[in-house]
Amino acid sequence: MENHLELALMMVVVLGLSAQWLAWRFNLPAIVIMIAAGLLAGPVLGLIQPDQQFGHLLTPVVGLAVAVILFEDAFSFQLHEVRHTARGVLRLITLGVLLTWAFGTVAAHYLAGLSWSVATALGAILVTTGPTVVGPLLRQARLKMRPASFLKWEGIINDPIGALLAILTFEYLLLYGNDNAVLVVVQGLAIAMATAGVVGGGGGYLLGRAIARGWMPEYLKAPGMLGAVLLVYAVANLFQKEAGLLATTVMGVVMANMGLASTLELRRFKGQVVVFLVSGLFVVLTADLDPETLMVLDAGDALFVAAMILLVRPAAVMLATIRTQMSWQERLLVAFVGPRGIVTAAMAGIVGPSLAGAGFADAREILPLVFSVILATVLFHGFTVGPLARKLNLVAARRDGVLIVGAHGWTLRLATLLRELEVPVTLADSSWHRLRPARMAGIRTQSGELLSDLGQERLDLTGTGYLLAATDNDAYNALLCTQLSPELGRGRVFQLAPSREPEKEARTFSRTFRGQVAFSEEATFDRMMERHYLGWELQKTRLTEEFSYDDFLHICPVNAENLLLVRENGMVVFNSPEQPLEPETGDTLVCYRPGRQEHAQPRLATGEASGSKGRET
Repeated sequence: MENHLELALMMVVVLGLSAQWLAWRFNLPAIVIMIAAGLLAGPVLGLIQPDQQFGHLLTPVVGLAVAVILFEDAFSFQLHEVRHTARGVLRLITLGVLLTWAFGTVAAHYLAGLSWSVATALGAILVTTGPTVVGPLLRQARLKMRPASFLKWEGIINDPIGALLAILTFEYLLLYGNDNAVLVVVQGLAIAMATAGVVGGGGGYLLGRAIARGWMPEYLKAPGMLGAVLLVYAVANLFQKEAGLLATTVMGVVMANMGLASTLELRRFKGQVVVFLVSGLFVVLTADLDPETLMVLDAGDALFVAAMILLVRPAAVMLATIRTQMSWQERLLVAFVGPRGIVTAAMAGIVGPSLAGAGFADAREILPLVFSVILATVLFHGFTVGPLARKLNLVAARRDGVLIVGAHGWTLRLATLLRELEVPVTLADSSWHRLRPARMAGIRTQSGELLSDLGQERLDLTGTGYLLAATDNDAYNALLCTQLSPELGRGRVFQLAPSREPEKEARTFSRTFRGQVAFSEEATFDRMMERHYLGWELQKTRLTEEFSYDDFLHICPVNAENLLLVRENGMVVFNSPEQPLEPETGDTLVCYRPGRQEHAQPRLATGEASGSKGRET
């Protein structure tokens, strides 16, 4: 039996992570592939049987994993981000939840044919919208900040609310007929909220203070936080069943807004853990589906799934958001985007079998119905959210813009040239006065310290796809690239080559954490400023069939520096030693070359006929 358990655990890990890789490789929804893997390994082939192989450990392990996932979501909850959408989000997580529960219950009873008791439990489970699924959809659709904020924060806050609602409904059904049933549920809700505030909020504050005061070494902060999340979950559950999910969410929100210095590293660690947990959970829960139960799904169940997408969610959101600051376009988009995720699946895996064991025979249909809704919502919204957002004019500008940090003579000229090429550009600097020439030239500017909380709050990356850190401080450039790489992507953050003054070991250490080198290893801050004072010029050259890149190299000065190119579709490609330029016909090449007063020798005279970057002479 032990060997079978080890084999099952190995298969869960391999299948889950393989599904994530396939989704990344072929740009597909990861949740769909993970569910397919679980169905294949479980009901179809019988290779994984979680209920038999994991036994009574399955439910607590799922609960602990969901607690970590909810904490990770809440750990990104910045109060300043939700400030301008607070009223709409509040309506969605209160009135929207109640209406979704009510409409979903009615649909489950009349369309899926469930008893009122089981339909009520299913309606409670389906009020959640999973942030682990909403996030990829938002990135795919490139929504504007406001509609994206509504969907993001609704998903984060709704998950623990829906989980608690499902458990309280379950407890009420077990006590149905008892005169004290309603009182027990109300008391349970009050205890859960109080426990979440004291245990979750208090525990998060104490842990945050311990981290801020340096009472924990760096190597223990991330694992210590993970252990604290599990402890808070377990302690809160001692007072009220499943209050731990709400407590870990409150803990995450408190810690996210304490301004901890190690937030970036902690979020990265937690994000990696969550990817691992989500991958395994979807495979385990899907593999636990009963093949006989899957076969009983009929046309009524299909109508129920369709009603949840096309009727229940839209009606609940449209009614809940009446007389809010949301525009009709935002209300309509939010109404038609409500994918369910891992918390929905986990609660179905807990409540469904428990109700069935308590004598509710049709409760066996909860799990397959929930997975049907998950699959349908992910597929439907995955294909429709983009076109709908474009139709409603809620798509952000294309992420082809460039953020240049460091206002100097040559960066101002580069920003001006990029604007001439119709590339959105923002010039940022800590000094208001250094940005004055850019403001006078009509270039978008951003003043202030970008690494501060206020700077990050004011920084709007909508439409921005690339970072060029060009200040005189190599360490600061590296920090900027590290800070923005999770948002923009590691391959889109660039910094000037570090100065050659530090020792080799120091350069090797900084390379691990910095962005990609912009232009070439010779393009340090001092060298670029020297070229500026020597009168070097920026030159743009469009490559055509008649004038190819080889023709350009023949007439280009040998010591010129190729900086970047702009594709015909507006995409920017920076030159870098890690990613040398590969110009094509139709591209516009931008190079930095000596001015007329300097001796500029063509490459042809030196015998050079190819290469993607200039060299110093």
